[in-house]
Amino acid sequence: MPGGGFVRLPGGSVVVALTLPRPSGEGGNVRVLVHAVNRARALTRLRNLGMRAVYLRGNAQPPTPDEVTAVLHHPDGLLWRGAPDRVAELWHPIRALLPGA
Repeated sequence: MPGGGFVRLPGGSVVVALTLPRPSGEGGNVRVLVHAVNRARALTRLRNLGMRAVYLRGNAQPPTPDEVTAVLHHPDGLLWRGAPDRVAELWHPIRALLPGA
């Protein structure tokens, strides 16, 4: 079951983390991080990239401090990597996951 959560930053913006099925259909899951003004805007950013069935229900898996740091230091504010976390895997920009992004 996909899960996710969010954390509100001191400046008022949020970081949303979602664990979703891999869009390419290869099997497995990915962890997607989005930095946005609010939760609704974060989900809209993903939906605009073609991930139509993205919802955030509850806050069961909020982003870790390392995930927050990673997304804040990326110019697009939108990252992913395979889930469950693999120690050797780095964060990738979203265009590496979605060819049309």
